[in-house]
Amino acid sequence: MNKDTIIMWFKGLLAAVIGGVANSVTLIIVNPQDFNLQAGLKNLLTVCATSAILAVALYLKQSPLPSDK
Repeated sequence: MNKDTIIMWFKGLLAAVIGGVANSVTLIIVNPQDFNLQAGLKNLLTVCATSAILAVALYLKQSPLPSDK
């Protein structure tokens, strides 16, 4: 397994997490009463975590862990 391949794979995985969280943060604009950085922080973090997990799962489906081949 090539070191550069693993690094690229981890960068893609990190990009998936960042993209998932970034998409969730738009809820602050859409529904600021329930999703904000004060009273709605718990709701916002829950949605961010869920979105990041989903983005990682979709990334792993598209680009599974590189093999030794």
